[in-house]
Amino acid sequence: MDSPLETFPLFMVGPESFAVPIMASVVVTWAIMAVLVLGAALLTRRLTMVPSRAQATAELLVGTVDQQIRDVTGAAPAPYRAFVGTLFLFILIANWSSLIPGVTPPTATMETPAALAAIVFLSIIFFGIRGGGVGGFLRGFALPNPVMIPLNMLESITRSISMFVRLFGNVMSGVFVIAIVGSLAALLVPIPLMVLDLLTGAVQAYIFAVLSMVFITSAVEKGKPQTAPETKES
Repeated sequence: MDSPLETFPLFMVGPESFAVPIMASVVVTWAIMAVLVLGAALLTRRLTMVPSRAQATAELLVGTVDQQIRDVTGAAPAPYRAFVGTLFLFILIANWSSLIPGVTPPTATMETPAALAAIVFLSIIFFGIRGGGVGGFLRGFALPNPVMIPLNMLESITRSISMFVRLFGNVMSGVFVIAIVGSLAALLVPIPLMVLDLLTGAVQAYIFAVLSMVFITSAVEKGKPQTAPETKES
């Protein structure tokens, strides 16, 4: 059995001397992105006041994402809905792609979780600057006092790394265990493990999206101007 840490090119693109290797995880990622874009286009093409089942399902999903953003962070969901919702759906579908025979979830390879963690890291900077400006975002590293600047900067990096390790480790281990059991036991024996893997995939997608939302809103709140407390007039 191949190591889960190894990736092999599915095919090569370009001239032989300058060929670019295309990994299977990249192809699966492209397929998932195509499904999400096509699905969103079809669902929003003909919106009606009396929704169809598909539109009602989409509205329920959007409402659930909005409610989770409010419950977890207390922030208005509109500025973050598209990013957090897309992040959750992509990771969920990527994790569940293990149900397709012969497909290894892209989140079970190191490249995809690392890319997702990098996107979250950049989104924290983007939303932080948009919410409080460059100065406000940078001032957030000096809270509660300037002595914490190095630690706060290090924390912003290490928490993205921890998100990468958590997602990759959980998904990869689930796929690897099912592959081992499937190679040693009968066809139907790994089914309970597959069901557990689906649950784990959904939980990991939820945790990744929630942590992203928490880190983003934290950066936004720290970057906002601090208002002095009002004093009561005697």
